[in-house]
Amino acid sequence: MRTQIVIIGSGPSGLLLGQLLHHSGIDAVVLDRATHEHILGRVRAGVLEEGTVALMEQCEAAQRLHAEGLVHDGFSLAFDGVLHRIDLAGLTDGKCVTVYGQTELTRDLMEQRARNGGVSYYQAENAQPHGFDGASPHVTFQHDGVEHRIDCDFIVGCDGFHGVSRKSVPQDAIRTFERVYPFGWLGALAEVPPVDPELIYAHHERGFALCSMRSRSRSRYYIQCGIDERAEDWSDVRFWDELRRRLPEQDAARVTVGETFEKSIVPLRSFVAEPMRFGRLFLVGDAAHIVPPTGAKGLNLAVSDVHYLFEGLREFYAEKSHAGIDAYSQRALSRVWKAVRFSWSMTMLLHRFPDEGCFGAKMQEAELNYLVQSRAATTAMAENYVGLPF
Repeated sequence: MRTQIVIIGSGPSGLLLGQLLHHSGIDAVVLDRATHEHILGRVRAGVLEEGTVALMEQCEAAQRLHAEGLVHDGFSLAFDGVLHRIDLAGLTDGKCVTVYGQTELTRDLMEQRARNGGVSYYQAENAQPHGFDGASPHVTFQHDGVEHRIDCDFIVGCDGFHGVSRKSVPQDAIRTFERVYPFGWLGALAEVPPVDPELIYAHHERGFALCSMRSRSRSRYYIQCGIDERAEDWSDVRFWDELRRRLPEQDAARVTVGETFEKSIVPLRSFVAEPMRFGRLFLVGDAAHIVPPTGAKGLNLAVSDVHYLFEGLREFYAEKSHAGIDAYSQRALSRVWKAVRFSWSMTMLLHRFPDEGCFGAKMQEAELNYLVQSRAATTAMAENYVGLPF
């Protein structure tokens, strides 16, 4: 088999790139080692920047997003028992974010790809990129017990932090940067109305908490926990009690408790691999970088990678120019590092760091007070939260 692009990974970045390529008349085959049911069963974040929404519109997959997504023009910081609202729209000339589950976004893209007749192989085992350092790249994999080979012009790795794409790069050709944080997030989903129409980020001496939502009737809550804790050790009663302890009293009183149907603990890390292009292999999204979820940047950063790579590939096929693909890594990494900085700063600001002691706690307190009292500081936070331009 031959195609123009092979995309390894059918998460939102791989599917979004596939749809954008399709609308430009560029053929792409998508491979994933998981089943599509497994992919759609994963619970992920869902705060979308305007640039992400615009690309969903560009590939004609935004109908349900617009019908069901919750547009937010602000969020709140909670500390010292008080809620402080950050007016995103007022500080950024009307920009906003949209709350829409990543799982639902993936479903929309998957269904759109099926309607367009895109070729996808799920349960593609042992996918392996070859020859990307030369002029004849190809990918091998097994499907239904049969060995397959796809020759192509380019290979795109959208297969995440643990995927094969980055691991296929020679170690001396790549440099990595990493910060592992000494805590995790315990997240829980429940069919209860959110405590607030907008997100609440809470800083408390007991640890960080986040009040989020997936819809007007489904809430997603997180609390900072030990990295070695187990989700099964947290009963619903214990979880709800701890969440309410970390919120201002008036907001804690508005929390609707209910049976949770999903609990999991997510470790937090910052990770970047440089460069993001190796000959005819490109890394996209989590294959190249990870950010802690504090700044809501993970999915949106993958989408900005897709934007830069798509523009380069479209230019290559339409104009026979290498300029866009040659610039991909530098352009993507420039935005990546800005998002890594913002996510790191939000994480450092809002979480309890036991090793930092009383001095560290006082620095967080001073930074939070300065932030809500300075329009310049609040504007910088708002500009980063809604998303820097592509």
